[in-house]
Amino acid sequence: MARFTGKVAIVTGASTGLGPVMARMLADEGAKVVLAARRKDLVEATAAEIGEAAVAVQADVTQEDDVAAMVEAAMSRWGQVDIMMNNAAAPGTDKFVWEQTLENWNATIAVDVTAAMLCSREVLRRSMIERKTGVILNFSSGAGWKGMPRKSHYSVAKAGLRVLTKVIAMEAGPYGVRCNCVVPGVIDTELYQNWVRRMAGEQGISFEEMRAKTLAHLPLQTASTVEDVAKFALFLASDDARTITGQSMNVDAGDVMVG
Repeated sequence: MARFTGKVAIVTGASTGLGPVMARMLADEGAKVVLAARRKDLVEATAAEIGEAAVAVQADVTQEDDVAAMVEAAMSRWGQVDIMMNNAAAPGTDKFVWEQTLENWNATIAVDVTAAMLCSREVLRRSMIERKTGVILNFSSGAGWKGMPRKSHYSVAKAGLRVLTKVIAMEAGPYGVRCNCVVPGVIDTELYQNWVRRMAGEQGISFEEMRAKTLAHLPLQTASTVEDVAKFALFLASDDARTITGQSMNVDAGDVMVG
């Protein structure tokens, strides 16, 4: 398949986990890709693997200047941006509300929702509105549906992404731009595994017991892989989903059933 031939995509949070997997898949299907993250060495390594179709950019997407430079990297090289993957995220530090700090709250909101606004604003301004085409994907979390104890900062940020998605879809739709939100549940990444280890330590049980405990309530009783989530994201970014916009859709083994 070559669904993205002639398309230019930007993927934030492209250093580890879902980001580099999506970047590789986009390139495999013909896209030119800008990989952006704070970890320059990691995005450069992935860009080198992809080859001439990829550019690595060191960017803190909470900073307006960095976001502008990231989009400029796509515009100066390829003259357009067709797909914006707002994948950058930060879990923050787990705290009960009565322990919450303003620093932890603001830092999480900045990465998990404000950055998506900044990146969306820039690609809309620089390319999508004028060309009357484009796709913006935000990446939320099941925590944004149900909330999670000790994660008020993260839960609120991820819920905010779903509303931001609706507003962008309504505002940019008349210009031919779609915006949707992918809502993963448990993804079997290093971040998840580290969280399981920490929770297992706190509860005095083994890693395997804690992992099983976190999956037991799911109808499919399994975690998603990054490839599961990436495949769905690429569908939404493709013309196969040309009349889907403003939606928040789950990839979560049945954890949240909407409808």
